[in-house]
Amino acid sequence: MPGRRLGAEERALWARVIESVNPIAPARAAPAETPASAPPPKPALPKSRVRAAPVAVKPPPLAKTPPRPEPSNTLDGSWDRRLGKGVVSPDFAVDLHGHTLESAHRLLDASLERAIADGARVVLLITGKAPKSQSLGGPPKRGLIRAAVGDWIAYSRHGSAIAAVRNAHPRHGGAGALYIILKRGRTVS
Repeated sequence: MPGRRLGAEERALWARVIESVNPIAPARAAPAETPASAPPPKPALPKSRVRAAPVAVKPPPLAKTPPRPEPSNTLDGSWDRRLGKGVVSPDFAVDLHGHTLESAHRLLDASLERAIADGARVVLLITGKAPKSQSLGGPPKRGLIRAAVGDWIAYSRHGSAIAAVRNAHPRHGGAGALYIILKRGRTVS
C-alpha cells in the first residue's frame, strides 16, 4: 500500500528478501532503503561463479487409453422417424434403477448378450433422470449411470452388434432412457 511504513520485523524480512534476489539488469536496479538497525548487506557474488541450470522435472506419463470409437450412425431415415414418433416398441428392456455403477455395468453386459442371443432388434435401456434438485439450478446434470453408459456401450464386447444408440421417446422414458438398436442377425449357410 502506498505510504505505509514497514515495522521493524517487516523491514528485516524485506532486507533478507532483497539479499536473496539477483537483479535482472544491475543498471536498472533501484537502491533499496536499508534501515539503520538492519545488518549490512552481503557482498555480491563474483561474476565468475556459474549458476547451475534448473533441472526440468518430467511429469509422469499419462495412462494410455484406447481412442473412443466414433458413434455409429447406421440407421436410415425411416428408423429415426419411427423412433422420434415413439412407434417402435422395444423387444427387450433393461432397468438400471437402484444399481451401483459396477452392478449396472454387469447387468447391461449380460442383458445385451441375452438380447443378441434372442434376436432382439431394439433394447430399451432405462437409466433414470437426474434428481430434480440438481436440474432446477444451473445446467442440467446427468446421473452417474447415465453418464457412464455411453462409454460402456462404446467399449462393450457387443459393440460390433450395436447399430446405433438413440434417446428414447417420452412414452418410453424420454431423457431417462435410451434405445439401443442392434444389427440384424446374420445366418451363415
